[in-house]
Amino acid sequence: MKKIAFTLLLASGLFFSVQDADAQIKLPPASSTQFIIQDLGISQVSIIYQRPNIKGRKIFGDLVPYNQIWRTGANNATNITFQDEVKIEGKTLAAGTYALFTIPTKNEWTIIFNSNAKQWGAYTYDQADDVLRVKVKPVTLKDKVESFTISFDEVNDQHMKTSLAWENTKVSFMIEVDQKTEIMASIDEAMQGNKKPYFQAAQYYHTHNIDAKKAAEWMVEADKGNTNAPHIKYWKSLILAKAGDKAGAIKAAQEGIEMAKKEKNSEYVKLNTQALQAAQKK
Repeated sequence: MKKIAFTLLLASGLFFSVQDADAQIKLPPASSTQFIIQDLGISQVSIIYQRPNIKGRKIFGDLVPYNQIWRTGANNATNITFQDEVKIEGKTLAAGTYALFTIPTKNEWTIIFNSNAKQWGAYTYDQADDVLRVKVKPVTLKDKVESFTISFDEVNDQHMKTSLAWENTKVSFMIEVDQKTEIMASIDEAMQGNKKPYFQAAQYYHTHNIDAKKAAEWMVEADKGNTNAPHIKYWKSLILAKAGDKAGAIKAAQEGIEMAKKEKNSEYVKLNTQALQAAQKK
């Protein structure tokens, strides 16, 4: 009987031992993952990367050696994806996903776009897979950045900066798109339909300094279907003023102010007032 009990106990112990060996625990990663995405014109740019922390270490020139290829983060190589063709620091780069490598030095960084996006670190990096290299100057930050950070800065619909910051160092490279031809073609096509995008088309022509007279014609048409919209009156004032129609611009802004007051819309009271003042100075 004792022998049976011992055997059962032993078997039970072995069972728990096996269970313990298979047990899994959840721990936070040493370098957290971040995914960022940014509209750029009519397309998007996205980056996925891991963010190591300083943890009291010396980073550039030590943990990240100068004059050597760096994965630009931790773990997997940082990936950057462009939905459309772009220019990086003035150089053309096709749409696609790339590994983003860098070679840091004290006075200059090389930014590398490599076609082999599926890499762990830079251990299998091959320069033959480089699609584009550009050089940029680092700047020294007053405040220390604990977690390696990639950000999109100074964004508009034609260009933006991508910045890499860690410790007391920051580098940035410019990304530009030229989508004017494509957008204007889409406007022309849309204008052939039954529901014409007068307002959006007029805005685009105005903000990109394309044919002020055409923009004004479209804005007048847009106003016909939105006679009680203070935001329409605001844009109409701006666009007519640019086209040289001072009287029309003043009238539109005045109408916009009254509409906004009735709606208790302080934002467009202010904006139409500013448009009125600008038109009166013309």
